[in-house]
Amino acid sequence: MSAWLISLEGTEAGHQVALVLALLAALLHAVFGALQKGRHDPWLSRGAIDLSYTLLAAPFALFVVPWPEPHMWPIFAIVWVIHTVYKTMQAMAYSRGAYTVVYPVVRGTGPFFTVIGAYLLFDETFTLTQWLGVAVLLSGIFGLAVYNYLKLQVDRATLGSALMLAVMTGSLVAAYTTYDAYGIRATADPFTFLAWFFLIDGLFMPVVAGVRWRSMAQTPALGPLAVRGVSGAIVAFLSFGSIMLATRLDKVGEAAVLRETSTVFAALIGWVVLKETVGPRRLALMALIAAGAVIVEMGG
Repeated sequence: MSAWLISLEGTEAGHQVALVLALLAALLHAVFGALQKGRHDPWLSRGAIDLSYTLLAAPFALFVVPWPEPHMWPIFAIVWVIHTVYKTMQAMAYSRGAYTVVYPVVRGTGPFFTVIGAYLLFDETFTLTQWLGVAVLLSGIFGLAVYNYLKLQVDRATLGSALMLAVMTGSLVAAYTTYDAYGIRATADPFTFLAWFFLIDGLFMPVVAGVRWRSMAQTPALGPLAVRGVSGAIVAFLSFGSIMLATRLDKVGEAAVLRETSTVFAALIGWVVLKETVGPRRLALMALIAAGAVIVEMGG
Protein backbone atom coordinates (compact mmCIF):
# COMPACT_ATOMS: atom_id res chain seq x y z
CA MET A 1 0.00 0.00 0.00
CA SER A 2 2.90 2.33 0.72
CA ALA A 3 4.22 1.95 -2.83
CA TRP A 4 0.77 2.69 -4.26
CA LEU A 5 0.37 5.84 -2.16
CA ILE A 6 3.85 7.09 -3.03
CA SER A 7 3.10 6.56 -6.74
CA LEU A 8 0.14 8.96 -6.41
CA GLU A 9 2.17 11.90 -5.08
CA GLY A 10 1.82 14.98 -7.26
CA THR A 11 -0.71 13.37 -9.63
CA GLU A 12 -4.36 14.21 -10.31
CA ALA A 13 -5.35 10.86 -8.80
CA GLY A 14 -3.34 11.78 -5.71
CA HIS A 15 -5.19 15.09 -5.53
CA GLN A 16 -8.55 13.29 -5.58
CA VAL A 17 -7.44 10.80 -2.92
CA ALA A 18 -6.15 13.68 -0.77
CA LEU A 19 -9.53 15.43 -1.11
CA VAL A 20 -11.38 12.37 0.14
CA LEU A 21 -8.88 11.88 2.96
CA ALA A 22 -9.16 15.52 4.08
CA LEU A 23 -12.96 15.38 4.21
CA LEU A 24 -12.84 12.05 6.04
CA ALA A 25 -10.43 13.63 8.52
CA ALA A 26 -12.90 16.52 8.99
CA LEU A 27 -15.75 14.21 9.94
CA LEU A 28 -13.63 12.07 12.22
CA HIS A 29 -11.91 15.05 13.86
CA ALA A 30 -15.29 16.40 14.91
CA VAL A 31 -16.11 13.00 16.41
CA PHE A 32 -12.72 13.01 18.14
CA GLY A 33 -13.34 16.45 19.63
CA ALA A 34 -16.75 15.40 20.92
CA LEU A 35 -15.25 12.28 22.50
CA GLN A 36 -12.71 14.41 24.35
CA LYS A 37 -15.32 16.95 25.43
CA GLY A 38 -18.01 14.44 26.41
CA ARG A 39 -19.18 13.53 29.92
CA HIS A 40 -15.68 12.75 31.20
CA ASP A 41 -13.13 15.33 32.31
CA PRO A 42 -11.28 16.32 29.06
CA TRP A 43 -7.89 15.64 30.67
CA LEU A 44 -8.96 12.11 31.58
CA SER A 45 -10.53 11.52 28.18
CA ARG A 46 -7.40 12.65 26.37
CA GLY A 47 -5.19 10.56 28.65
CA ALA A 48 -7.28 7.45 28.02
CA ILE A 49 -7.26 8.04 24.26
CA ASP A 50 -3.51 8.64 24.10
CA LEU A 51 -2.70 5.59 26.21
CA SER A 52 -4.92 3.46 23.98
CA TYR A 53 -3.41 4.56 20.70
CA THR A 54 0.15 4.26 22.01
CA LEU A 55 -0.49 0.66 23.05
CA LEU A 56 -2.23 -0.13 19.76
CA ALA A 57 0.52 1.49 17.68
CA ALA A 58 3.43 -0.17 19.48
CA PRO A 59 3.39 -3.55 17.68
CA PHE A 60 3.09 -1.86 14.29
CA ALA A 61 5.92 0.56 15.00
CA LEU A 62 8.22 -2.08 16.45
CA PHE A 63 7.51 -5.10 14.24
CA VAL A 64 5.56 -4.19 11.07
CA VAL A 65 6.68 -0.95 9.40
CA PRO A 66 10.31 -0.16 8.47
CA TRP A 67 12.26 1.54 11.25
CA PRO A 68 12.73 5.30 10.94
CA GLU A 69 15.87 6.60 9.28
CA PRO A 70 18.37 8.26 11.66
CA HIS A 71 17.42 11.78 10.54
CA MET A 72 13.82 11.15 11.65
CA TRP A 73 14.53 11.07 15.40
CA PRO A 74 15.03 14.86 15.78
CA ILE A 75 11.89 15.36 13.69
CA PHE A 76 9.90 13.07 15.99
CA ALA A 77 11.22 14.97 19.01
CA ILE A 78 9.94 18.29 17.65
CA VAL A 79 6.62 16.69 16.63
CA TRP A 80 6.20 15.39 20.18
CA VAL A 81 6.83 18.81 21.71
CA ILE A 82 4.37 20.58 19.40
CA HIS A 83 1.61 18.04 19.96
CA THR A 84 2.16 17.94 23.71
CA VAL A 85 1.78 21.72 24.01
CA TYR A 86 -1.22 21.62 21.65
CA LYS A 87 -3.05 18.97 23.66
CA THR A 88 -2.37 20.76 26.93
CA MET A 89 -3.80 24.01 25.54
CA GLN A 90 -6.79 22.23 24.05
CA ALA A 91 -7.68 20.47 27.30
CA MET A 92 -7.37 23.77 29.17
CA ALA A 93 -9.69 25.46 26.66
CA TYR A 94 -12.26 22.66 26.82
CA SER A 95 -12.15 22.79 30.62
CA ARG A 96 -13.11 26.46 30.59
CA GLY A 97 -15.51 26.93 27.68
CA ALA A 98 -18.48 25.40 25.87
CA TYR A 99 -17.50 22.95 23.14
CA THR A 100 -19.63 24.68 20.47
CA VAL A 101 -17.89 28.02 21.13
CA VAL A 102 -14.33 26.84 21.73
CA TYR A 103 -14.11 24.26 18.93
CA PRO A 104 -14.90 26.67 16.04
CA VAL A 105 -12.31 29.16 17.29
CA VAL A 106 -9.64 26.45 17.50
CA ARG A 107 -10.42 25.13 14.06
CA GLY A 108 -10.92 28.55 12.48
CA THR A 109 -7.56 29.89 13.61
CA GLY A 110 -5.65 26.86 12.33
CA PRO A 111 -6.12 26.91 8.54
CA PHE A 112 -5.18 30.55 8.04
CA PHE A 113 -1.81 30.09 9.73
CA THR A 114 -1.34 26.70 8.06
CA VAL A 115 -1.67 28.24 4.60
CA ILE A 116 1.01 30.79 5.56
CA GLY A 117 3.22 28.05 7.04
CA ALA A 118 2.83 25.91 3.91
CA TYR A 119 3.99 28.87 1.81
CA LEU A 120 7.06 29.40 4.00
CA LEU A 121 8.00 25.73 4.32
CA PHE A 122 6.83 24.18 1.04
CA ASP A 123 6.55 27.24 -1.24
CA GLU A 124 2.83 26.54 -1.76
CA THR A 125 0.70 29.38 -3.06
CA PHE A 126 -3.04 30.01 -3.14
CA THR A 127 -4.88 31.75 -5.98
CA LEU A 128 -7.02 34.82 -5.28
CA THR A 129 -10.10 32.62 -5.67
CA GLN A 130 -8.76 30.22 -3.07
CA TRP A 131 -8.06 33.08 -0.66
CA LEU A 132 -11.66 34.16 -1.18
CA GLY A 133 -12.71 30.63 -0.26
CA VAL A 134 -10.57 30.78 2.88
CA ALA A 135 -12.22 34.09 3.82
CA VAL A 136 -15.71 32.64 3.28
CA LEU A 137 -14.90 29.53 5.27
CA LEU A 138 -13.38 31.48 8.16
CA SER A 139 -16.29 33.91 8.25
CA GLY A 140 -18.61 30.95 8.70
CA ILE A 141 -16.44 29.34 11.37
CA PHE A 142 -15.95 32.47 13.46
CA GLY A 143 -19.55 33.50 12.86
CA LEU A 144 -20.60 30.18 14.31
CA ALA A 145 -18.47 30.79 17.39
CA VAL A 146 -19.91 34.30 17.87
CA TYR A 147 -23.47 33.07 17.40
CA ASN A 148 -22.98 30.28 19.93
CA TYR A 149 -21.44 32.76 22.34
CA LEU A 150 -24.39 35.13 22.08
CA LYS A 151 -27.25 32.67 21.94
CA LEU A 152 -26.32 29.57 23.91
CA GLN A 153 -26.21 29.23 27.66
CA VAL A 154 -22.51 29.12 28.42
CA ASP A 155 -20.34 29.83 31.43
CA ARG A 156 -19.31 33.39 30.56
CA ALA A 157 -17.15 33.77 33.66
CA THR A 158 -14.46 31.53 32.19
CA LEU A 159 -15.24 31.92 28.49
CA GLY A 160 -12.81 34.80 27.95
CA SER A 161 -9.82 32.74 29.04
CA ALA A 162 -11.21 29.77 27.09
CA LEU A 163 -11.29 31.81 23.88
CA MET A 164 -7.74 33.06 24.40
CA LEU A 165 -6.61 29.47 24.88
CA ALA A 166 -8.61 28.46 21.81
CA VAL A 167 -6.74 30.97 19.63
CA MET A 168 -3.41 29.74 20.99
CA THR A 169 -4.51 26.17 20.37
CA GLY A 170 -5.44 27.09 16.79
CA SER A 171 -1.95 28.45 16.16
CA LEU A 172 -0.57 25.14 17.39
CA VAL A 173 -2.92 23.30 15.02
CA ALA A 174 -1.20 25.20 12.22
CA ALA A 175 2.22 24.36 13.65
CA TYR A 176 1.58 20.64 13.93
CA THR A 177 -0.21 20.38 10.58
CA THR A 178 2.71 22.01 8.77
CA TYR A 179 5.46 20.22 10.65
CA ASP A 180 3.70 16.83 10.49
CA ALA A 181 3.52 17.31 6.72
CA TYR A 182 7.25 17.95 6.72
CA GLY A 183 7.82 14.85 8.84
CA ILE A 184 5.72 12.46 6.77
CA ARG A 185 7.48 13.66 3.62
CA ALA A 186 10.93 13.19 5.19
CA THR A 187 10.68 9.40 5.49
CA ALA A 188 10.56 6.85 2.69
CA ASP A 189 7.50 4.99 4.02
CA PRO A 190 4.60 7.20 5.21
CA PHE A 191 3.32 4.44 7.49
CA THR A 192 6.64 4.50 9.36
CA PHE A 193 5.89 8.09 10.32
CA LEU A 194 2.29 7.30 11.28
CA ALA A 195 3.12 4.29 13.44
CA TRP A 196 5.94 6.02 15.32
CA PHE A 197 3.95 9.22 15.62
CA PHE A 198 1.15 7.45 17.47
CA LEU A 199 3.63 5.49 19.58
CA ILE A 200 5.47 8.54 20.92
CA ASP A 201 2.60 11.04 20.84
CA GLY A 202 0.68 9.27 23.59
CA LEU A 203 3.42 9.23 26.22
CA PHE A 204 2.58 12.48 28.03
CA MET A 205 -1.16 12.85 28.59
CA PRO A 206 -1.69 9.47 30.32
CA VAL A 207 0.71 10.61 33.06
CA VAL A 208 -1.18 13.90 33.48
CA ALA A 209 -4.51 12.08 33.46
CA GLY A 210 -3.29 9.56 36.05
CA VAL A 211 -2.20 12.31 38.43
CA ARG A 212 -5.49 14.16 37.91
CA TRP A 213 -7.55 10.99 38.44
CA ARG A 214 -5.78 10.20 41.73
CA SER A 215 -6.37 13.73 43.03
CA MET A 216 -10.14 13.69 42.41
CA ALA A 217 -12.47 13.47 45.39
CA GLN A 218 -14.76 11.22 43.38
CA THR A 219 -12.84 9.24 40.81
CA PRO A 220 -14.80 8.12 37.73
CA ALA A 221 -15.06 4.42 36.92
CA LEU A 222 -12.21 3.21 34.75
CA GLY A 223 -14.35 0.89 32.58
CA PRO A 224 -16.32 3.57 30.68
CA LEU A 225 -13.20 5.72 30.48
CA ALA A 226 -11.29 2.83 28.90
CA VAL A 227 -14.07 2.33 26.35
CA ARG A 228 -13.90 6.01 25.47
CA GLY A 229 -10.12 5.71 25.19
CA VAL A 230 -10.17 2.78 22.77
CA SER A 231 -12.96 4.37 20.71
CA GLY A 232 -11.07 7.64 20.57
CA ALA A 233 -7.85 5.86 19.61
CA ILE A 234 -9.49 4.22 16.61
CA VAL A 235 -10.99 7.55 15.53
CA ALA A 236 -7.59 9.22 16.01
CA PHE A 237 -5.84 6.64 13.82
CA LEU A 238 -8.32 7.26 11.01
CA SER A 239 -8.62 11.03 11.45
CA PHE A 240 -5.00 12.07 11.99
CA GLY A 241 -3.77 9.35 9.69
CA SER A 242 -6.04 10.60 6.89
CA ILE A 243 -4.95 14.22 7.12
CA MET A 244 -1.26 13.30 7.35
CA LEU A 245 -1.50 11.13 4.24
CA ALA A 246 -3.43 13.90 2.47
CA THR A 247 -0.62 16.36 3.17
CA ARG A 248 1.91 13.96 1.69
CA LEU A 249 -0.13 13.36 -1.46
CA ASP A 250 -1.12 16.96 -2.18
CA LYS A 251 -0.92 20.57 -0.98
CA VAL A 252 -0.74 21.03 2.78
CA GLY A 253 -2.75 24.26 2.75
CA GLU A 254 -5.65 22.84 0.78
CA ALA A 255 -5.87 19.76 2.98
CA ALA A 256 -5.83 21.93 6.11
CA VAL A 257 -8.64 24.16 4.84
CA LEU A 258 -10.82 21.24 3.78
CA ARG A 259 -10.32 19.58 7.15
CA GLU A 260 -11.89 22.59 8.84
CA THR A 261 -15.27 21.60 7.50
CA SER A 262 -15.06 19.54 10.70
CA THR A 263 -16.77 22.55 12.30
CA VAL A 264 -19.92 21.69 10.35
CA PHE A 265 -19.76 18.10 11.55
CA ALA A 266 -19.07 19.31 15.10
CA ALA A 267 -22.20 21.48 15.03
CA LEU A 268 -24.23 18.51 13.80
CA ILE A 269 -22.77 16.35 16.57
CA GLY A 270 -23.66 19.07 19.08
CA TRP A 271 -27.21 19.05 17.75
CA VAL A 272 -27.77 15.29 17.49
CA VAL A 273 -25.65 13.94 20.36
CA LEU A 274 -25.30 16.81 22.82
CA LYS A 275 -28.88 18.03 22.19
CA GLU A 276 -27.83 21.58 21.39
CA THR A 277 -30.11 23.81 19.31
CA VAL A 278 -29.40 24.30 15.60
CA GLY A 279 -31.52 27.03 14.00
CA PRO A 280 -31.61 28.68 10.56
CA ARG A 281 -28.79 31.12 11.39
CA ARG A 282 -26.40 28.35 12.40
CA LEU A 283 -27.40 26.36 9.32
CA ALA A 284 -26.58 29.41 7.17
CA LEU A 285 -23.19 29.75 8.84
CA MET A 286 -22.46 26.07 8.28
CA ALA A 287 -23.41 26.56 4.62
CA LEU A 288 -20.80 29.36 4.45
CA ILE A 289 -18.15 26.98 5.76
CA ALA A 290 -19.04 24.35 3.19
CA ALA A 291 -19.15 26.97 0.42
CA GLY A 292 -15.70 28.24 1.40
CA ALA A 293 -14.28 24.74 1.18
CA VAL A 294 -15.82 24.28 -2.28
CA ILE A 295 -14.35 27.60 -3.47
CA VAL A 296 -10.91 26.60 -2.25
CA GLU A 297 -11.16 23.28 -4.03
CA MET A 298 -12.54 24.66 -7.28
CA GLY A 299 -10.19 27.66 -7.33
CA GLY A 300 -7.02 25.60 -7.24
